[in-house]
Amino acid sequence: MESVLSRYENQITILSDYLEEFPETDEPVWILGRQHHLNTDKSKLLLDISARLWFTYRRKFSPIGGTGPSSDAGWGCMLRCGQMMLAQALICRHLGRDWQWEKHKKQPEEYHRILRCFLDRKDCCYSIHQMAQMGVGEGKSIGEWFGPNTVAQVLKKLALFDEWNSLAVYVSMDNTVVIEDIKKMCWSPPQSSSAAHGSAHLHRSALGRNKNTAGFCTGWKPLLLIIPLRLGINHINPVYIDAFKECFKMPQSLGALGGKPNNAYYFIGFLGNELIYLDPHTTQSFVDSEENGMVDDQSFHCQQAPHRMKIMNLDPSVALEILKQQSLRMFELVQKHPPHWPPFIPPTKPEVTTTGAELIESTDKLFELEEEFEILSV
Repeated sequence: MESVLSRYENQITILSDYLEEFPETDEPVWILGRQHHLNTDKSKLLLDISARLWFTYRRKFSPIGGTGPSSDAGWGCMLRCGQMMLAQALICRHLGRDWQWEKHKKQPEEYHRILRCFLDRKDCCYSIHQMAQMGVGEGKSIGEWFGPNTVAQVLKKLALFDEWNSLAVYVSMDNTVVIEDIKKMCWSPPQSSSAAHGSAHLHRSALGRNKNTAGFCTGWKPLLLIIPLRLGINHINPVYIDAFKECFKMPQSLGALGGKPNNAYYFIGFLGNELIYLDPHTTQSFVDSEENGMVDDQSFHCQQAPHRMKIMNLDPSVALEILKQQSLRMFELVQKHPPHWPPFIPPTKPEVTTTGAELIESTDKLFELEEEFEILSV
C-alpha cells in the first residue's frame, strides 16, 4: 500500500475543474448562508472563505492502527471533506457563523480546542485515524476511498464520544427526515451527579484530548442533519439545480459533500451555475499541537481564491448538511415515524475504555448501514 500511496505524496492540486479568479459580474456569491457582492466586497468574501477550516492530505503522521499508512494522500479526500463540514458545525456552535480568522491574530481557546479535535493523532476525536478505523465497521478497509454516506455514518458514530460538543448527528434514510426521530435524538435528560461523574471518567479514558471541562449539557442537543441524496443517475438532473443552490442560502447551511468518483470536494457556496468548494487534494506535513495546547494553524486555512466547478459536472451522489431542520424540495419532512420502517432507537455510546481498534470493534454493529440511495422522482 505504501508504494501506491507514494505516487500521491507530491500531489498538489487537482485542476480539472479549477476556474481561475472570480469573474467580473453583478451576480451575488453565496457562501454558507451569507451573500457577497464581488463588485463591492470581494475582500470580505475572501475573508469569509479563508475563515473555514481547510483539511487536506497529510503525511508523516503516526501509522494508522500502528502498522497502517502514515499518509492519506490518494484515498482520504472524502474523510477530509467530512472533517471540514463538521469543523464548520463546531465553529458555528462555539464561535458563531460571523467569526473571522486572521493570520497571526490571537484566537479564542474554543478555536484551538476545535482544531485539536481534528489533528492527525489517534487520540483526537475526529482524526484521520479515528475516521479510518471507524470505517472498518462500515465495510471500508483502511486506505479505501469513502463515499458521502459512509462518511456520514462514521461521523454519526464518532459524535457519540464527543461530549464537549454534544452534537446529535442525524443521517436521513430514504431521503426522509423524521421530526419524531430527531426529537428523540436531541433530547438529553438531566443526569444525576453520580451518573455524570461515571460518564465523565469513561469519556476521559476513551478520548483523553477531548475532556468535558464545560460540564454536561441537559435539555436539547444541537442537531447536525446530514441528508445523503442522489440527484440523478449518471449525471445530475437539471431539475434539482435550483433547489440544490437554495441550500447554500440557508443561514443554517453547512454546505455539501460531493465531487466526482474518487475526487471529493467540500462545497460551500455558488456563483451563478458554478459551485465554490474547498479542495483537500494538497499534501502537507503533519502538524501537532504545541506544549501550551496551541496549534500552528497557518496550513489549516486556504489563503487563496477558492476553486469552482460547473454544477453540471457534479457527481449526482451528494450529502447535504444543515444545523437546523428545514424543508427542501429534494427530500421529505414528516412528523411521525413511518409505520413500515423499523423502530427508531436513539444511538447510545457503548462502554469502552480505550480508542483505536478496541473502539471500532465495540461499535461496528451499533447502527444499521443505509448504503443505498433512492432515485428521487420528479
